[in-house]
Amino acid sequence: MGQCVTKCKNPSSSLGSKSGDKEQGSKSHHKKGGSGGGGHKEEPGTVCRKASSEHMFNGTKTAMEVTVETTVIPASAMLGDLRKEDRSVADREGPSLLRIEALFCCYKDPHEDDILEEGMERFCNDLCVDPAEFRVLVLAWKFQAATMCKFTRKEFVDGCRAIQADSLEGICSRFTCMLLEAQGEESFKDLYRFTFQFGLDAEEGQRSLQRDIAIALWRLVFTQDTPDILEHWLDFLGENPSGVRGISRDTWNMFLNFTQAIGPDLSNYSEDEAWPSLFDTFVEWEMERRKKEAQEEQLKRAEEEERGCTETEGSPSSTDGLVTESGWGSQTWVGH
Repeated sequence: MGQCVTKCKNPSSSLGSKSGDKEQGSKSHHKKGGSGGGGHKEEPGTVCRKASSEHMFNGTKTAMEVTVETTVIPASAMLGDLRKEDRSVADREGPSLLRIEALFCCYKDPHEDDILEEGMERFCNDLCVDPAEFRVLVLAWKFQAATMCKFTRKEFVDGCRAIQADSLEGICSRFTCMLLEAQGEESFKDLYRFTFQFGLDAEEGQRSLQRDIAIALWRLVFTQDTPDILEHWLDFLGENPSGVRGISRDTWNMFLNFTQAIGPDLSNYSEDEAWPSLFDTFVEWEMERRKKEAQEEQLKRAEEEERGCTETEGSPSSTDGLVTESGWGSQTWVGH
């Protein structure tokens, strides 16, 4: 996973310069005051330089020399120190923007400034996650992605900053916290509503989810806490007795309220309340299904009881066998 980041990262060109190159081998000339004063020629040096200044002492101008040492640092050492400093600063102040941008460039489309389907697949593979699993949905929620199978540069950068990560390893380490956050009531409500928008095709201006996509997203978003009624609801949509073609935003949002307010036996559901009409159809369908299931179970039980009675009546009892044997034996004995 780290190779991709390394290959895409372009260090700043300023890191290649040496601060001591200009001073090496240079010459400086200074004049000394006083009678008979001549020019003083300084010996070339690589590790130090001399600076002079003149002062008046008892009316006599006197030159003073101050030696300033300059250490020449190799570029490779500077680069290494800066990288260490960058990591330490990131630990203190948050993720590095340069590292996030470099990571984004590893997966962006060569023709567009976005991570598209192919790049998204490679990104998920490097994170060791399935693109269709719940963790990817949570990551898209934290990145506030507008469309499935796509991250814009802004979404990616802002998302990495939001979760405080600037590497694949950093993103992976945040999954546990993100999953825990998604279990909170308000956080899950936000994730749930995000999921509807996430499933729409924004380019085509969709306003409702296709039925099969809605079924898949409902099953996905309830991964951590599945309502008892969910599978029956999805079976209802799969059988589609009312000819549903799409799921509106209102129906999507209200289903979460439905799972929280209505008990598993549906006994407290009322058509007089402001539920979508599709819910009325579902409750009617589900109650009929349960009634039919109860009748079939009762019929099956009755058949099993009847079968048990028939087997009991048809089988000879042990007493009859003893009497017959006794009678046969006595007849044989008498015959002798």
